[in-house]
Amino acid sequence: MHCPFCDAIDTRVIDSRLSGEGVQVRRRRECDQCQARFTTYEVADITLPRVIKRDGTRVSFDTEKLRSGMLRALEKRPVPVEKVDEAVQSILHLLHLKGEREIAASLLGEWVMDALKGLDDVAYVRFASVYRRFQDVNAFHQEIQRMLMPETSGDDHDN
Repeated sequence: MHCPFCDAIDTRVIDSRLSGEGVQVRRRRECDQCQARFTTYEVADITLPRVIKRDGTRVSFDTEKLRSGMLRALEKRPVPVEKVDEAVQSILHLLHLKGEREIAASLLGEWVMDALKGLDDVAYVRFASVYRRFQDVNAFHQEIQRMLMPETSGDDHDN
């Protein structure tokens, strides 16, 4: 692997361990030329489904778009990046388990909201406000009330 600092060809692995629920390998590397250390992540290359958007168009699933959307909702919130990475891996795991060639963006959005709800309530409401296209303060109030209610069986929001 090339060194990201000096672009040397020779780097060596100094530590490897499983991360992200055991679906990726975290490797600490050191450049033989400049001695800089950096981390890489190795994951199995499995084809992810295409996403069917609200307007019916289909796009390739983009893990970075998923991660950046979650990070945007979590901006200035006290959530460690490692927890975000775990949530992203959990969503990827759900995608793999589903085993479909295509997935509705609405289902993916619900998974993201569930993950954010487990990480930070404010981030959850931020994401929900954009995802569900809140039109006024009342929509925020309704979502917060729904969030504060004990879990019920079934999904009662209208979207």
